[in-house]
Amino acid sequence: MTRDRLADAADSLERAASAADGDARDRLSDQSEQFETLADADRGPDHGKLARHEHVLNEIADDAGGEVADHVEDALESIHAFRETLEGV
Repeated sequence: MTRDRLADAADSLERAASAADGDARDRLSDQSEQFETLADADRGPDHGKLARHEHVLNEIADDAGGEVADHVEDALESIHAFRETLEGV
């Protein structure tokens, strides 16, 4: 199932949250939970919703750097792979 990529993103974001601290940890945990929900939802997300998540994740990765950014990059790769399966943009 193509939404396995969203579950992979959730896992990567949980690892990023574990490596982060403070506000970044909270934001990444929230993003991970949202991707778990998206992976299990009856209807998958559209390009716009995913683009908003990507923007937030890039911002967090830029601020945190290091291991956190590496895990976020893994999540973004999974998100991009999922987006390739969507019609539109």
